[in-house]
Amino acid sequence: MAGYSRYLELIQPLLAEQEIICSGMTQEVERVQAALERCLAGRSCALVCSGDPGIYALAGLVLESCEKKGIQVFRPQDPRPDTKHGPCLQLEIIPGIPALSAGASLLGAPLTHDFAAVSLSDLLTPWERIAARLEAAAKADFVIVLYNPKSGKRQWQLGEAIRIIGRYRDAGTVVGIVTRAMRRGQSVQILSLSELEAADVDMQTTVFIGSSQSRQYMDFILTPRGYAQKYRLSDETGIRFETECL
Repeated sequence: MAGYSRYLELIQPLLAEQEIICSGMTQEVERVQAALERCLAGRSCALVCSGDPGIYALAGLVLESCEKKGIQVFRPQDPRPDTKHGPCLQLEIIPGIPALSAGASLLGAPLTHDFAAVSLSDLLTPWERIAARLEAAAKADFVIVLYNPKSGKRQWQLGEAIRIIGRYRDAGTVVGIVTRAMRRGQSVQILSLSELEAADVDMQTTVFIGSSQSRQYMDFILTPRGYAQKYRLSDETGIRFETECL
């Protein structure tokens, strides 16, 4: 089993006799290479990610590494390729719950309509490209989900992102901040775009910046899908709610 040290700590109760390949942040390439080497040697290896492995995680790096090495990959239900065309590995990508889904559930319904997800980490993507994506998403009035808003070494990017988005959003635009969603130390906040830069965020925080239609309702964020423009909303529905508030 291979994984980032913090992720392996989270699943420690599930570990037993497995060989553990543990490495730190920014050592993703080495981690994937070590996992592939063991698989090519005839062993199986689980590569542990947080959230969903295909969303800002290592599924892409695994496929990219196999492509570079000329390794044929196939799904468990697919026929095994002919090894005369090169080594082959069976690959299964098991979906998880991404931070944007976990965070959205805690905030209410911020992603009910169209949204865009942008990582503010410029370690692998030039800031100019990130800024262009923020500009396009803000101009198109998407709800914007920000991953990796700040780290120990990256402090200015969030403020710059707020300034870009602020060209197209009101200062009072509703913003949700979720840190460590569904984990120990979970934190959920709702504030305005003008308050976001001073908020306490880190690499385990996901930021939800509302569209022009998003709003706060009680302790939740709501982004309407548009039903009110097409249907008459009333209390005569087929949905039942259990409540303690009488």
